[in-house]
Amino acid sequence: MRNAPGAPGGRDDPPMSILAISLDLDDTLWPVAPAISAAEEALDAWLRRHHAEVARRWPLQALRELREDIAARHPHLAHDFTAQRRLTLAQAFGACGFGDEHVEEAYEVYFAARNRVECYADAIPALVALAARLPVVSISNGNADLERIGLRGHFAHCISAREEGVAKPHPAIFLGACARLGIDPAHVLHVGDDPLLDVAGAQRAGLRAAWLNRSDAAPVEGVEPDLVVRDLGELLHWLDGHAEGTDARAVPVPAG
Repeated sequence: MRNAPGAPGGRDDPPMSILAISLDLDDTLWPVAPAISAAEEALDAWLRRHHAEVARRWPLQALRELREDIAARHPHLAHDFTAQRRLTLAQAFGACGFGDEHVEEAYEVYFAARNRVECYADAIPALVALAARLPVVSISNGNADLERIGLRGHFAHCISAREEGVAKPHPAIFLGACARLGIDPAHVLHVGDDPLLDVAGAQRAGLRAAWLNRSDAAPVEGVEPDLVVRDLGELLHWLDGHAEGTDARAVPVPAG
C-alpha cells in the first residue's frame, strides 16, 4: 500500500477526518466483464429457446453491436445502462415483427444473470468490517442490484447513475451520496478502480479518493489519489493503522 505520488508533501491539503466510505461496485467489489458476458450468453440461450427467429436475426455478437449502436445514437442515455439494454431488446424484437410485449421478460433473463457476480476474495470480509465502523454508500455507473446480489445490508445508501440522472465523474452523483449521508464531502473517502471516474471525479466534488489498483496499473497523468491500495484488505489495514488513539469513526487521511 502506498500514498499518492509525492508523499509526503505531494498534496497540500490538510489531513481530514473520514466519517463515511463510498464504494464503486463493478471492478471494485467484483470483476464485471465475466458477469456481463454470462448475462449476454444467458439472454442468447433464452432467445434461441423461446424466440428462435429473433435469435437467428440477432446472434450474440450482432446483439452486442446493436447495443453499442444504441448507446452511440442515444447519448442522453449514457448514464442509464438499463434503458440502453431495454431499447436494444425492443429494437431487436421490433425488427422481427414483434411489439414490446417480450422486452421485459427478456430483460429479466439478462438482468438476473448480470447480478450473479463473483466477488473478489477480499470484498465481503472488507464490507463487513467497513460497515461495522463507518456508514458505507455505493456509487455506481452500472446497474448492479445489491439486493439481488445479497450485499445490500452492508450499505447505508445505494447511489446509481440511472437514479441520479448523471454518471461519474460528474460531481453531482458524489454530492448526492454525501447529501444522503448528511456528511460534508470533505469527510467522505471514495474508493474505486477507475482513476478518472472514481478518483478525479470524487476529488472534483470535494471528497477524498482512494484508488483501488488491483492490477498494478500505471498512474494516470494529472490524477493524484489521496491513497492507493491493491485490495480492500489493504484499505482496512490502513484504516486500522491510522485509527489508533482516535475515534474509529473519524480516520485522518494523509495529505500526500
